Amino acid sequence: MDLPEKDFSKRMIPDMQTLIFATHNANKAAEVLAVLGDRFRIITLKDAGIVDEIPEPHETLEANATEKSTTIHRLTGQNCFSEDTGLETEALHGEPGVKSARYAGEGRDFNENLEKLLSRLRSAENRQARFRTVISLILNGREYQFEGICPGRIIEDKRGLNGFGYDPVFIPDGSDKTFAEMTLEEKNLYSHRKKAMEKLITFLKQYNAQDQN
Repeated sequence: MDLPEKDFSKRMIPDMQTLIFATHNANKAAEVLAVLGDRFRIITLKDAGIVDEIPEPHETLEANATEKSTTIHRLTGQNCFSEDTGLETEALHGEPGVKSARYAGEGRDFNENLEKLLSRLRSAENRQARFRTVISLILNGREYQFEGICPGRIIEDKRGLNGFGYDPVFIPDGSDKTFAEMTLEEKNLYSHRKKAMEKLITFLKQYNAQDQN
């Protein structure tokens, strides 16, 4: 599902092939670069000289993604994109959702987040869950949003050493491996983040083609 666009300004920015990715998370950057390859030039926040964390104060992934992209656009005036991702479980009515990174507290401790999730699901028969990513792209002053979803289930014990976050307990539909047991290439066969990125890439290609006509 492509989410609605929002207009922020009419300012035109050159070089649409270069984008700032609004993240300090090296794992997320690696996943995005694996999808984009050499088709677009990506600058991380570190590359752009931005060291502060960008607030994520909102109650939806969509609003947090917008918060991050608009903040970077305001600071740099450059084309940029951000993403916010949450793990949504059926038994817990969507938890941890938008609070996924801070589920066990503001310390963003992955192990504590995992332990809290497994504890909350200990007596649950329904283990269905999904990862959902929302990307906010600001291109020439206008925002576009793209969504990627990966359905799956939460297992009872951690498996695997790869990935990050909730990867050791999440098995995507169609696989018998957790994300943490997969290589990055295997994970990208299912990845919510890749699905959203593919929508972004398709949009950028079409946008550039129209601009050249």
